[in-house]
Amino acid sequence: MKNPRPHRDVVSFVRRSTRMNESQMKAWDRHHDEFVVEVPHAELSTSVSDDAAVDWAAEFGREAPLIVEIGSGAGDSLVPMAAGRSDANVVAFEVFEPAVASTLGRLGRDGVTNVRVVVADGSQGLAKLFDDGVITELWTFFADPWHKKRHHKRRLVGTDFADVVAAKLAPGGLWRLATDWEDYALWMREHLDAHPGLVNVHDGWAPR
Repeated sequence: MKNPRPHRDVVSFVRRSTRMNESQMKAWDRHHDEFVVEVPHAELSTSVSDDAAVDWAAEFGREAPLIVEIGSGAGDSLVPMAAGRSDANVVAFEVFEPAVASTLGRLGRDGVTNVRVVVADGSQGLAKLFDDGVITELWTFFADPWHKKRHHKRRLVGTDFADVVAAKLAPGGLWRLATDWEDYALWMREHLDAHPGLVNVHDGWAPR
């Protein structure tokens, strides 16, 4: 009997086109080596190998509070927020190369140097590339809500992911979340309010 195909983890994204426009290609070529951290992959091109490891202090050239963003997109929030946290080392995960290229261009134009980008699944990266208790803040802004019920298993924010987050956050560390889908917001509250390792610092919804 043949061995069954290896199990694939459920991912929280669908891979879009990796085609870049001319501006993105220039930004990629110009800034890739400065900002992008290459990690070994497993079966999928967006996966992170089980034996992957990164010395973040060496990557940034300093010891500093560690902030992680999962799903940084084109850097619309990442770049200005990282600029406002020059005291911190900011690691961003994004799977879509054109979006990464746009982020690189923004970082270069704005002179923001305290960011490193990993082109990989952020949920795997969080679990495999960081020691427990080292992350000062985790940012998860406007993750795909997967609004159809049959797709809810793909939602990033849930009990299993919360277990990883609770382990990786430093004592007193913050997980900042935002969504513009009410159903997903309620889903987040349902799963995270019940988690023994996490406490809602706002005792309800965060103020706008």
